Amino acid sequence: MLNIGSKIMELRKAKSWSQEDLAKQIQSSRVMIGNYERNTNTPSIDILLKIANIFDVSVDYLIGEGSLSNYDKEVLKRIEDIEQLDEDTKSKLFFLIDNVIQNFKTKQAFS
Repeated sequence: MLNIGSKIMELRKAKSWSQEDLAKQIQSSRVMIGNYERNTNTPSIDILLKIANIFDVSVDYLIGEGSLSNYDKEVLKRIEDIEQLDEDTKSKLFFLIDNVIQNFKTKQAFS
């Protein structure tokens, strides 16, 4: 199993990017990229989202053993969009999502 730092380094090298190149893409510093790759520092969720977007992978792939799938990318994009919403709108959206999930689970239980 690769760790976060190894995965970031692997993805960066696959694009033939330097640490400086990646740092510019995610508005960070070369030193921080080096720290992430050596697992000296753990990237924040915001940084993980930026890295995932840059390399077209899911955050799950970066932090675990997730697969590189379009589905994960779709979910990630929606999460990013939701994060931009105001708190009231998020609350309403989460209420709606919770109801849809509960209805789905109820249907599953009686199928």
